[in-house]
Amino acid sequence: MALSSPSVGKGVALSMVCLAFLGVMPVISNLRPSETGALAFAFALSVWQVVFALPVFGFELARGTRGIFGFELSRRQRGRMIAVALFTGALFGLSTYLYVLGVEKAGATNAAIAIQAYPLFAILWEYLFLKRKKSVLELALTALLIGSLYYLGTGGGFRMSGLSPWFLVSLGVPLLWSIAHVIIKEELGRTPITPVQVTFFRVAISTLFLFAVLAAAAPAGIAAGVSAIFQTMSAVMGLVYFLELIVWFYAVRHIDVSLASSITTPWPALTMALAVVFLGDRIESYQIVALLILVACIYGLTLAGFRKAKFAERQAENTRQV
Repeated sequence: MALSSPSVGKGVALSMVCLAFLGVMPVISNLRPSETGALAFAFALSVWQVVFALPVFGFELARGTRGIFGFELSRRQRGRMIAVALFTGALFGLSTYLYVLGVEKAGATNAAIAIQAYPLFAILWEYLFLKRKKSVLELALTALLIGSLYYLGTGGGFRMSGLSPWFLVSLGVPLLWSIAHVIIKEELGRTPITPVQVTFFRVAISTLFLFAVLAAAAPAGIAAGVSAIFQTMSAVMGLVYFLELIVWFYAVRHIDVSLASSITTPWPALTMALAVVFLGDRIESYQIVALLILVACIYGLTLAGFRKAKFAERQAENTRQV
């Protein structure tokens, strides 16, 4: 589905909505009943995502937007797409579980800041697989970003013995996201699949993956998962998470991913404020310091990326003129 007239204003507004959704999600997750385990809750919220995604998916088809269903696929392409969908769906399912677990064990604020390590993993994959070299400034900012995360993970003490294993679990979320997004981005350029279709297939496969894990984890796992479906917080979390995915996909159709990401960067600050009000959390000074450094690093990396892109454009233009 082509977007005929991109609007920077709409893109910025949608990105701000994403910021609000991202900021509130860790708090919603920790407002669930204490007896509900992370795996059961992750499965339940995924079920609700499918419930909310299904009518939107059907409405889009009813309007005549075929997307991937109107695209002729060879047998090899079909097999590749199915494999990619299953693999990335499993990654997203696992990341949903780690998200809920990390927010619970590491705390809403620490987990929110840890998830902001996404650019760090994106840089790693770009270097390893796309062979994109980084400037001295980008390397310095990356090192500072790593240092701020280590500072946060050790509780502000810089001692390895104080490194929280649950903080490392939270870092697994952006790690899995970055892998899945790199793979999906490659596929999106090859087919006319719509944001709604991407979201629906993602949450459907993630739900099936978590159901399988839940069934294998414990004899009573499925019962716990079904019970969690009927909890208010799982429905609210599923709705907010689904809306964040849809709004994000449409935001980046109006503006560049780098700009949209920059706008949403401060969302852990919203999580901090909400965690104090609704969860009774206490915000430590080292958390504020780590967040400020991390946000500054991400903005610095974004600006460095803009400068590099403009330089490449000028180089290409000079080459064409010669």
